[in-house]
Amino acid sequence: MKRIPPFALQRIPLNAEAAQLQGFKYASPETGNRSKIGGSPDFLQSASHPVCPDCRQTMDFFAQLDSIGDELSIADCGMVYIFLCWSCYSAQAFIQSS
Repeated sequence: MKRIPPFALQRIPLNAEAAQLQGFKYASPETGNRSKIGGSPDFLQSASHPVCPDCRQTMDFFAQLDSIGDELSIADCGMVYIFLCWSCYSAQAFIQSS
């Protein structure tokens, strides 16, 4: 199992349209700022580590991507979790919401 050290991902809008779409009216202050590469996944529900469809080994956590704002909320302020198989170079992603 490869464990990637944690790297923060900052949500920096690249144009005015993006700046207007970020932020939440009623969500907790950390919502929208939970994206990262590596470390351990911050599951919103129960832990779930997928198995590689090719070699049947447990896949390694790679990254999580948070919702951006009210208009771009992933399943009620959820996150996308990305897992990799370093042997087969397969990837799987899934969504959890709070």
